[in-house]
Amino acid sequence: MKPKHKITAESHDSGIFFKKYRHIIPWVGYSAELLRSETGAQSKGSFFRISVMSGRNRMSRHADGYRGYHDDPRPLMNRGLGHLSVHPAALEEEFAMKHREMQRIIAENRLVIDDNTLLQRELTDAKDEIHRLGQVLPKLRAEKEAQSRELIERGLKLEADLRATEPIKAEVIPLRAEVQKLSALRQELSSQVQGLTQEITRLQAENQQLIPMRADIDGMRNELVETRRAYEYERKASEEQVEQKQAMENNLVSMAREIEKLRAEQLNAGRRARERGGGGYGMMNGSPDMRYSRGSYGNGYSSGWGPYDKRGSRR
Repeated sequence: MKPKHKITAESHDSGIFFKKYRHIIPWVGYSAELLRSETGAQSKGSFFRISVMSGRNRMSRHADGYRGYHDDPRPLMNRGLGHLSVHPAALEEEFAMKHREMQRIIAENRLVIDDNTLLQRELTDAKDEIHRLGQVLPKLRAEKEAQSRELIERGLKLEADLRATEPIKAEVIPLRAEVQKLSALRQELSSQVQGLTQEITRLQAENQQLIPMRADIDGMRNELVETRRAYEYERKASEEQVEQKQAMENNLVSMAREIEKLRAEQLNAGRRARERGGGGYGMMNGSPDMRYSRGSYGNGYSSGWGPYDKRGSRR
């Protein structure tokens, strides 16, 4: 709702303003005094701003008195601007409404003052921040320039290094081909290693299978050792028996020779005895060639020792 009248008072003495506009707004004096007391204005030259809010083409209720009668038969709208008497109850109601409005305005003003104070503080902080940034910006600008110079120097150095590496590029190409060749060789060796690994795995599996065979071979080897020991023992025993047999054969041969020698001596002794005794004895006893023929006598011993002649014993 827009105000119909806006009255602004700015003077050295507020009493003149109240006396001047009292006939227009009867409650302006009290409300202005209340506003001045609420806002704390105590000196001359205080600024007052009073807004009168009412409806357009509307007048206050009960303008001619509460439940009164009109003396003038003319309509209310056709009357002039003469002095109108207002009922106290209407004035109190109007005053209460205006008072509430003023309280609301005062509360809004206080909020505005608080917002203004807060904005002033924020403005001060912003100014301080701007001042601090104004002091920091040159340092940042100097640091940025130093970093830019350092980056430029690094770029120039890198360009120089790149120019210096141009001859190396020609060497890199054959080295790259060599690397590719070595990579292919490495792959081939890797495949060979995989094949050898598989072969080793297979051989390990076979070795696991050979463990019982190895145990059997060890057992057979032990049996062979025992058999060889038994064979050596038997061979030594048989050699001893052969030696004993050979010694016995030698003894038998020597005994046969002794017997032959004794027989020959006995024959010689008998012959000499016959020669001494004469022929009668020989005829009676018979000729030695007839009684003791060499063949019959000799064969009696030689036939039993035939295998054992002068050449030695038969093995």
